[in-house]
Amino acid sequence: MLMRILLSTLLCLGLIPPVYADSAAFALCAKNFPDSDGERLKCFDSALLPAAPAVATAQPAPGIIRMTEEQEEEHEPPVRRTYLTRVWNLDNRPNRDQSSLDRLQLHRQNYLIVRQSSNPNNQPTSPGIGNAGLNVNDIDAMEAKFRLSFKTSMHTRTDLDLWGFRTFRLWGAYTQQSSWQVFNTRNSSPFRESNYEPELIAAFATGNETGLKLLNLGLGHQSNGRGNPESRSWNRVYAQGGWEWDNTSLLARAWRRILENAMKDDNPDMVHYMGSAEVIARWEPDSKLQAVVLEMRNNMNINNNAGFVQLDWSLPVALGTAARLHVQMSKGYGESLIDYNHRQTTLGLGFSFREW
Repeated sequence: MLMRILLSTLLCLGLIPPVYADSAAFALCAKNFPDSDGERLKCFDSALLPAAPAVATAQPAPGIIRMTEEQEEEHEPPVRRTYLTRVWNLDNRPNRDQSSLDRLQLHRQNYLIVRQSSNPNNQPTSPGIGNAGLNVNDIDAMEAKFRLSFKTSMHTRTDLDLWGFRTFRLWGAYTQQSSWQVFNTRNSSPFRESNYEPELIAAFATGNETGLKLLNLGLGHQSNGRGNPESRSWNRVYAQGGWEWDNTSLLARAWRRILENAMKDDNPDMVHYMGSAEVIARWEPDSKLQAVVLEMRNNMNINNNAGFVQLDWSLPVALGTAARLHVQMSKGYGESLIDYNHRQTTLGLGFSFREW
């Protein structure tokens, strides 16, 4: 109060020049200090001082950090990116280096588990030439299994206007899944099976927030890289649709095998056991602390049905900063290529890698 009387007296005597503060400055003082008369009066007094204009010197309430307009634009809250948006880059985030291929991105889930089989395939067979009557293998029911899967963007077009699709992107993808007899020390812990799957994928995005978000047209080769009588391989073309609603995504794919010469076909009945279509449903909360993935594959043959189902759960248990505890259960045919016509149930525990 004494400061206000002194300032008023000096103004009346003409000892200091009059200063007219913007009404916005007083409004700012009232807004910042609604419950503190003393602080509000200090702010009003500062608004009258020529060396310290009110707008520039008014202090924000404790705990509030003020930024310039440029800073506010830079610190805008990040846009929520759903699973399909992240994995297929549906929001067209630019490459880090426009002169090179895009950085590697997640394709399928990556994990390392130890699994137990209810029915180990000690004698894999196939009706292909030279693939019948294999020797009995001395393998353990428990083994390690890991999958590494990634892709990179090779070409992008964001101005597409074709049948409701707005973006086109060409992907090159690679997936490797291996079964390792790590506990079978009597046979030097061999790799029982490794499957290699390169793909070329043309992805068309709709730009929709929910519902149908992409259509993929792909060409893939899958093999175990072995010679007869254990050789397993096939080529296929496929169409895949991707839908998403909030935290749930759905990928549905149907394929057609590219026929081979009957005399060179390692596994002519591959489609019967590996199926002709699959559905992958995924649920992931906004926190991304866990994810549940259900994969179902079927040959769509009612009279002679064969299929495969697998459930993966990345638990909300962190293992460092790059992995989470992972549980996997599977049942049916085709857990791997060497087991494509072998039925078994497996249960595994390990960890899954986070997206990079």
